[in-house]
Amino acid sequence: MGAAYSLVIIGGGRMGEAIAVGLLTSGLIEAGRVAVVEPSDERRAVFAARGIVTARDGHEVVPHAETLLFAVKPQVIDAVVAHLADDIAGGTLVVSIAAGITTARLESLLDEGTAVVRVMPNTPAMVGAGMAVVSGGSAATDAQVERVRALFEAVGDAVVLPEAAQDAATAISGSGPAYVALIADALADAGAEQGLPREVAMRLAVQTFKGTAELLDATGMAPQALIDGVSSPGGTTVAALAALDAGGLRAVIAEAVDAAVRRAKELGS
Repeated sequence: MGAAYSLVIIGGGRMGEAIAVGLLTSGLIEAGRVAVVEPSDERRAVFAARGIVTARDGHEVVPHAETLLFAVKPQVIDAVVAHLADDIAGGTLVVSIAAGITTARLESLLDEGTAVVRVMPNTPAMVGAGMAVVSGGSAATDAQVERVRALFEAVGDAVVLPEAAQDAATAISGSGPAYVALIADALADAGAEQGLPREVAMRLAVQTFKGTAELLDATGMAPQALIDGVSSPGGTTVAALAALDAGGLRAVIAEAVDAAVRRAKELGS
């Protein structure tokens, strides 16, 4: 007899919700084959309303999981995995989205030979536009890694990379939505200072981000080619770009990414 649940998610936060809803919407997994473990009554109700099985504690559903996804913070994942380790059946595929936490670290908490796959998703998964980086541990097969990649492709895009690339990926796509939101907020503030209603300025900023991303993705255009296409000699864009260069925008972004990579390594140590 096969596992009762195709997927059991430990943690009913927003990312767990995004993944579960994305899978149901895509039709990849039926609602009754997904279970979510979440101590909050309020959060469990969110999943139950979609027909997803819920549990307050993992002991009742984890033994019946084909794939077990730990959607918890890196600061608590050791304790959560240790709490449930004895309930994980042989052959269960274990997946973690905890930033900085290596597959080797999780493997050390589980029975020898347990397949572990590490993933760094991001919050746009909540609207089906996420980006996930997938890396297999020492016992994970190519087929298992591909299974996980397909799960996360249901909520956006997903790419398989060596685990050594995970910290850099965390700094770009995992933390990246915060960088984009910060710039959008700054543009909205600047627009308001120039006399635009702030809600209009924010609408302009958000749609510009969205449209630019779609243009780059759909055409394969190099960013510099787009910049050149928007920049007329002596025009407004050239003046703005000069100010950004003078402010060291590229250097600040590089410093931000470096800081995120360092923190990811600290979390995994």
